[in-house]
Amino acid sequence: MNKKNLLLLHGALGCKKQFESLKELLANEFNIYDLNFEGHGGRLSDKEFSIDLFAKNTLEYIQEIGLERTNIFGYSMGGYVALKLASENSDFIERIITLGTKFNWNKEVAEKEIRMLDPIKVEEKVPSFAKQLENLHYPCDWKEIMNKTSRMMIDLGNGNKLSDDNLKQISIPTLIGVGELDNMVTVEESKNVSDLLQNAKLRILEGFKHPLELIPMDKLAKLILDFTTKD
Repeated sequence: MNKKNLLLLHGALGCKKQFESLKELLANEFNIYDLNFEGHGGRLSDKEFSIDLFAKNTLEYIQEIGLERTNIFGYSMGGYVALKLASENSDFIERIITLGTKFNWNKEVAEKEIRMLDPIKVEEKVPSFAKQLENLHYPCDWKEIMNKTSRMMIDLGNGNKLSDDNLKQISIPTLIGVGELDNMVTVEESKNVSDLLQNAKLRILEGFKHPLELIPMDKLAKLILDFTTKD
């Protein structure tokens, strides 16, 4: 039996290395592909971060490896990138699964989010997280990644985001997943987007928090497998 393809897209401040355990769980079921967005996971870049840039990175990667059709799992920001791609270049996408993706962007939300992205405070108050970011992204500067991510969030808050009309045009089967205990993403904003999409389901995942390292990978793997292989 031919395996389906699955492309994994990481979140803000993340990289493809974080998917290793998920890849192991799904390796027998899919041909798995992943990439680091520019400026992440050691992939150096002098460009400002944006959803447009990361969608371009993804499209270029897909073309480079000659992937004709694929499912996409996007964690957090990766889910936003997946839907951005779907709104512009949907021919190669079979199905999309998002998990913990923030959709409700405005100035107030952006200002709240970037308060947690102060490199000096992070280094001072959460040194273990600073070290983790350093290890994930070397030789990229994790502080620069944090600052660029803040500027991208401000840009989203100022209106450079997927509009309701953009979302209404997407007809690809999509599963919008949100953790019951996610303290960054609300069920309400997730439901709003699943209602706007032409062919979407909402799943509220019991016990799931936002950080990827706290998500039960066996349950996530089953979620991805069930949605991509069953009608």
